Amino acid sequence: MPKEEREFFHHDSIPWTPVADGSGAVGDGMTEKILNFDPEAGVSTRMLRWAAGAETFDVITHDFWEEVYVIEGEFNDKTINQTFSSGMSACRPPGMPHGPYSSANGATTFEVRYYRK
Repeated sequence: MPKEEREFFHHDSIPWTPVADGSGAVGDGMTEKILNFDPEAGVSTRMLRWAAGAETFDVITHDFWEEVYVIEGEFNDKTINQTFSSGMSACRPPGMPHGPYSSANGATTFEVRYYRK
């Protein structure tokens, strides 16, 4: 079944939960809200929240497209030593390495993940 059909709803109706292994960035102080999920394809639309001081330790790659928008705060890609902040966005094709990351003061992102047919 593809992602669920949903009319507008407020994200506060979905709780923040700890990030599970296999969902991309995983580290202490990281929580997510899965806004929609395609169980067949294993891709989601989510919000990711970094607590102040949160960091990841591995370079991440995946087999799906990922678009990310930084809603608030900032985080740093430790491999390329570049900081991304509120209002910035990224579009990553399958296989593109990124991370590991750290966030000194915290951040919140919005992500859409999908496979292209």
